[in-house]
Amino acid sequence: MNDRILVPVDGSQLSRRALEVALGEYPDAEILALHVIDPTEPGYSVADAEYHAEVEPRHGSTEWYDRAHELGEEVLEEARELADEHDVDLETETAVGRPDREILAYAEDEDVEHIVMGSHGRGEDSPILLGSVTEAVAFRAPIRVSLIR
Repeated sequence: MNDRILVPVDGSQLSRRALEVALGEYPDAEILALHVIDPTEPGYSVADAEYHAEVEPRHGSTEWYDRAHELGEEVLEEARELADEHDVDLETETAVGRPDREILAYAEDEDVEHIVMGSHGRGEDSPILLGSVTEAVAFRAPIRVSLIR
Protein backbone atom coordinates (compact mmCIF):
# COMPACT_ATOMS: atom_id res chain seq x y z
CA MET A 1 0.00 0.00 0.00
CA ASN A 2 1.20 3.51 -0.82
CA ASP A 3 1.84 6.11 1.84
CA ARG A 4 -1.01 8.46 2.71
CA ILE A 5 0.17 12.07 2.88
CA LEU A 6 -1.91 14.93 4.23
CA VAL A 7 -1.34 18.46 2.98
CA PRO A 8 -3.35 21.16 4.79
CA VAL A 9 -4.18 23.92 2.29
CA ASP A 10 -5.30 27.47 2.99
CA GLY A 11 -4.51 29.25 -0.25
CA SER A 12 -1.21 30.71 0.97
CA GLN A 13 1.97 30.49 -1.09
CA LEU A 14 3.55 28.17 1.48
CA SER A 15 0.61 25.76 1.47
CA ARG A 16 0.80 25.71 -2.34
CA ARG A 17 4.54 25.05 -2.10
CA ALA A 18 3.89 22.24 0.39
CA LEU A 19 1.43 20.65 -2.02
CA GLU A 20 3.93 21.00 -4.89
CA VAL A 21 6.58 19.26 -2.76
CA ALA A 22 4.21 16.43 -1.84
CA LEU A 23 3.08 15.96 -5.45
CA GLY A 24 6.63 16.09 -6.80
CA GLU A 25 8.48 14.05 -4.20
CA TYR A 26 5.84 11.42 -3.49
CA PRO A 27 4.18 10.69 -6.86
CA ASP A 28 3.14 7.18 -5.81
CA ALA A 29 1.60 8.26 -2.50
CA GLU A 30 -2.05 8.90 -1.87
CA ILE A 31 -2.19 12.67 -1.38
CA LEU A 32 -5.00 14.20 0.66
CA ALA A 33 -5.61 17.96 0.72
CA LEU A 34 -7.52 19.30 3.71
CA HIS A 35 -8.93 22.79 4.01
CA VAL A 36 -10.08 23.84 7.49
CA ILE A 37 -12.61 26.61 8.06
CA ASP A 38 -11.88 28.26 11.40
CA PRO A 39 -15.18 29.56 12.80
CA THR A 40 -13.42 31.50 15.57
CA GLU A 41 -11.46 33.84 13.32
CA PRO A 42 -13.21 35.35 10.28
CA GLY A 43 -11.02 35.40 7.19
CA TYR A 44 -8.30 33.21 8.70
CA SER A 45 -9.17 30.07 6.77
CA VAL A 46 -8.26 31.47 3.36
CA ALA A 47 -4.91 33.23 3.40
CA ASP A 48 -4.81 34.96 0.04
CA ALA A 49 -8.53 35.37 -0.63
CA GLU A 50 -10.24 38.66 -1.09
CA TYR A 51 -11.75 38.79 2.40
CA HIS A 52 -12.88 42.15 3.73
CA ALA A 53 -14.64 41.89 7.09
CA GLU A 54 -16.54 45.14 6.61
CA VAL A 55 -18.42 43.80 3.56
CA GLU A 56 -18.52 40.07 4.32
CA PRO A 57 -21.58 38.41 5.89
CA ARG A 58 -21.93 38.68 9.67
CA HIS A 59 -19.53 36.29 11.35
CA GLY A 60 -21.22 33.08 12.44
CA SER A 61 -24.26 33.58 10.23
CA THR A 62 -25.44 31.01 7.70
CA GLU A 63 -24.28 33.37 4.99
CA TRP A 64 -20.81 33.56 6.59
CA TYR A 65 -20.50 29.76 6.59
CA ASP A 66 -21.71 29.64 2.98
CA ARG A 67 -19.07 32.21 2.01
CA ALA A 68 -16.36 30.35 3.96
CA HIS A 69 -17.23 27.11 2.14
CA GLU A 70 -17.24 28.96 -1.19
CA LEU A 71 -13.76 30.37 -0.53
CA GLY A 72 -12.60 26.96 0.68
CA GLU A 73 -13.83 25.33 -2.50
CA GLU A 74 -11.75 27.83 -4.48
CA VAL A 75 -8.67 26.78 -2.50
CA LEU A 76 -9.41 23.10 -3.11
CA GLU A 77 -10.04 23.69 -6.81
CA GLU A 78 -6.63 25.32 -7.09
CA ALA A 79 -5.15 22.29 -5.31
CA ARG A 80 -6.89 19.91 -7.75
CA GLU A 81 -5.58 21.93 -10.71
CA LEU A 82 -2.05 21.71 -9.33
CA ALA A 83 -2.44 17.95 -8.86
CA ASP A 84 -3.66 17.64 -12.46
CA GLU A 85 -0.49 19.42 -13.63
CA HIS A 86 1.48 16.67 -11.85
CA ASP A 87 -0.84 13.96 -13.18
CA VAL A 88 -1.71 12.91 -9.62
CA ASP A 89 -5.15 12.11 -8.24
CA LEU A 90 -5.92 14.26 -5.22
CA GLU A 91 -8.51 13.61 -2.56
CA THR A 92 -9.90 16.83 -1.08
CA GLU A 93 -11.87 17.50 2.07
CA THR A 94 -13.14 20.45 4.10
CA ALA A 95 -13.47 20.49 7.87
CA VAL A 96 -14.80 23.13 10.25
CA GLY A 97 -13.09 23.76 13.57
CA ARG A 98 -9.82 24.77 15.13
CA PRO A 99 -7.28 24.09 12.36
CA ASP A 100 -4.61 22.28 14.38
CA ARG A 101 -7.17 19.96 15.99
CA GLU A 102 -8.94 19.27 12.69
CA ILE A 103 -5.65 18.50 10.90
CA LEU A 104 -4.54 16.08 13.62
CA ALA A 105 -7.97 14.41 13.85
CA TYR A 106 -8.16 14.01 10.08
CA ALA A 107 -4.66 12.52 9.97
CA GLU A 108 -5.64 9.99 12.63
CA ASP A 109 -9.05 9.16 11.15
CA GLU A 110 -7.63 8.69 7.64
CA ASP A 111 -4.54 6.67 8.71
CA VAL A 112 -2.16 9.29 7.35
CA GLU A 113 1.55 8.44 7.68
CA HIS A 114 2.99 11.86 6.86
CA ILE A 115 1.89 15.52 6.98
CA VAL A 116 3.50 18.04 4.62
CA MET A 117 2.62 21.65 5.43
CA GLY A 118 3.84 25.20 5.10
CA SER A 119 5.71 26.67 8.02
CA HIS A 120 3.21 29.56 8.07
CA GLY A 121 -0.31 29.88 6.77
CA ARG A 122 -0.35 33.66 6.57
CA GLY A 123 2.37 36.24 6.83
CA GLU A 124 5.04 33.93 5.45
CA ASP A 125 7.61 36.73 5.84
CA SER A 126 7.08 36.65 9.59
CA PRO A 127 10.24 36.63 11.71
CA ILE A 128 8.86 33.82 13.87
CA LEU A 129 9.97 30.31 12.98
CA LEU A 130 6.52 28.67 12.80
CA GLY A 131 2.92 29.75 12.55
CA SER A 132 0.73 28.81 15.52
CA VAL A 133 -1.21 26.09 13.65
CA THR A 134 1.99 24.63 12.21
CA GLU A 135 3.67 24.65 15.59
CA ALA A 136 0.74 22.85 17.25
CA VAL A 137 0.59 20.20 14.51
CA ALA A 138 4.36 19.69 14.39
CA PHE A 139 4.69 19.19 18.13
CA ARG A 140 1.53 17.14 18.70
CA ALA A 141 1.44 14.85 15.66
CA PRO A 142 2.40 11.24 16.37
CA ILE A 143 3.54 10.92 12.74
CA ARG A 144 6.20 12.52 10.56
CA VAL A 145 5.62 16.20 9.72
CA SER A 146 7.63 17.96 7.01
CA LEU A 147 7.59 21.75 7.14
CA ILE A 148 8.04 23.71 3.94
CA ARG A 149 9.46 27.21 3.99
